[in-house]
Amino acid sequence: MNAVIYARVSSTTDRQNTERQVEDLKKYADYKGYEVIHVFEEKISGAKKNTERKVLVEALDYCETHHIDILLVSELSRLGRNAFEVLETVKHLVDKNINLYMQKEQFTLLDDKGDTSMFAPIMIATLSTCAQLERENIKFRLNSGRQLYIEKGGKLGRKEGSTKSTEQKAEEYRQVIKELKRGISVRKTAKLCDVSPSTVQRIKAEFNL
Repeated sequence: MNAVIYARVSSTTDRQNTERQVEDLKKYADYKGYEVIHVFEEKISGAKKNTERKVLVEALDYCETHHIDILLVSELSRLGRNAFEVLETVKHLVDKNINLYMQKEQFTLLDDKGDTSMFAPIMIATLSTCAQLERENIKFRLNSGRQLYIEKGGKLGRKEGSTKSTEQKAEEYRQVIKELKRGISVRKTAKLCDVSPSTVQRIKAEFNL
């Protein structure tokens, strides 16, 4: 059985890379006896429309034209954070009889006979919707916190040479702090709160989280 790996990170800088995703998926392919034909790697926000994600589009086209058996991703959110677009992508794979494996969810779209499990649509819809809602809710709470901070006289920017007090940082980055206290990783917290991983890392160190 031949396979294609699609790996994505949100940051376009060198702070994030797809190396871990690719290595883990290659190990899975070796374990299952799959032959990895091609690896597609992309650095782009999951909030972008799928049509704007050129590498993803290329990967899907490649799977179809080269009659690939299975597409391997680290988690469903790698295919996007918009529930409708994720469902559209999954439907496209099903229509082309291309299987999908999601490592985090430990879930395969098609069974050994190439049929879709009756629970697959429900699970895909639930997972993609939860991912979208989580991102939107956190963005709402973060923006709300920033607005409240501004209404109380706080300023998000600062003059050159000035520094923020601990209280100011706690208020401005309260959602970041909350996610870190929940045990969420630095990278995921950065994505959820729309800040850079370096900012999350700095807050984590300053507040001993």
